[in-house]
Amino acid sequence: MSSANIQFETIPSSIRKPGVYTEFNTRMAVRNLPGNRQRTLIIGQKTAAGTLAALTLTDVFSDIEAAVACGFGSQLHRMVRAALLANPYANLSVVALDDIAGGTLASWPVTVDGVPTAAGAFALALNADLVQVNVATTDTPTTVAAAFVTAITARPNLPFTAANVAGLITITAKNKGTVANSFKVASSGATAGMTLAVGAPVAGATDPDLTDALTSAFLGGHDQVVVPYRDAPNLTALRNHLDNVGNYAEKRWALGYTASNGTLAAAIALSNLLNHGWINNAWCRNTSTATMEIAAAYAATIAATEDPALPFDYVEVKGIAVPLVADRTSRTEEESALYNGVTPLGVGPGERVQIVRAITTYVLNAAGVPDVALLDITTPRTLKYVAKVFVEDRARRYSRAKISDRLIAGMRDTGIVLLKQLEELEIIEQVTDNLPQYIVERDIQDVSRLNERIPLDVINGLHILAERFDLLL
Repeated sequence: MSSANIQFETIPSSIRKPGVYTEFNTRMAVRNLPGNRQRTLIIGQKTAAGTLAALTLTDVFSDIEAAVACGFGSQLHRMVRAALLANPYANLSVVALDDIAGGTLASWPVTVDGVPTAAGAFALALNADLVQVNVATTDTPTTVAAAFVTAITARPNLPFTAANVAGLITITAKNKGTVANSFKVASSGATAGMTLAVGAPVAGATDPDLTDALTSAFLGGHDQVVVPYRDAPNLTALRNHLDNVGNYAEKRWALGYTASNGTLAAAIALSNLLNHGWINNAWCRNTSTATMEIAAAYAATIAATEDPALPFDYVEVKGIAVPLVADRTSRTEEESALYNGVTPLGVGPGERVQIVRAITTYVLNAAGVPDVALLDITTPRTLKYVAKVFVEDRARRYSRAKISDRLIAGMRDTGIVLLKQLEELEIIEQVTDNLPQYIVERDIQDVSRLNERIPLDVINGLHILAERFDLLL
């Protein structure tokens, strides 16, 4: 207080006793930009066998830990499993939901019929997992069906249970609700004299409400939120949650993730429902991987890249089953997806599922006019990181500051340093050209408030390179 250029926080200026007095100031110690480690929250349903209480935010570190906590083969177990397969070092938290008591389990009837006249084999494709059973000439439909039930039960990681009544196998989802309606059950194999056929499925119904789960994780500070649901009420709840945690007071910006594996029209309809610059809808047509696992794997792939401006063109998403050739997307379909808020997942060299271009579901502004401001996922990721840089710096440096012209000038100077550091990392650009628009000034109405306007020219990913070759003879 008694020094023009040095402010002491603990040493008073009123001391009269002689001595040497010291204090430590750590507010200026950090000069580098903060890291950008990504925390991912996965919400989904558990089974009754899971030890984790519903609506309890919990960190998980392995497939087995998620299985014990949430139930083997549950939505949450399968989503954690998919996320860790895509990114083994993902930083994951979960919030479990119980099945709704009045909900319906999706199920698939599988009929074994006939008398085998030669040895053979059958297989059931349960999503991306294959269950095989050998058939002998002495087998009956009941014994073959029982063998399938035994084989499925022996694989607790599957999101299905199975029961047999006189050769009729009933395959049932482990969790109630609509999520399992995207599951795929198919039969294959051949045995002379005997058939294995999958009948029309019974749709699951009634998903739990996401709201309480989102509320329980509100203060978690997660960078990504993955949900298995595709219904309007739950996706609206997700959208509202992202708006709330990312508002001016909370400053816990996060990206949301859902996914599609049906038709392009259905994927576009889902993105149109959302139209949000912080929500992603990854689409892989007719893959046998469930949508909940696509969303988890895609989100974990994004989280693996800490550089917020680095694009994801043709980055592999590990763990997603490759669609059949007939189901793969055409160039025209991919363009349509990218114009309608859908992130297409294609098949690249080596039969790997990969991101074509990572975009958000935001397509139209409030007036219904096409808007590309938040097209690429790198834009909200960059905004989020730059905001984190400034919020942390201002909170550290100016937590006990007094407003003066000197402080205002110093704040702008430190802001320019931050912008230059961000430019050096190629997260933003054109800092010098935009400095005239960078303003730190006193508020007209509140004498205890400063206002800061920070221009950001974000780095864009290189998505398109056009070349013309001129022939010279």
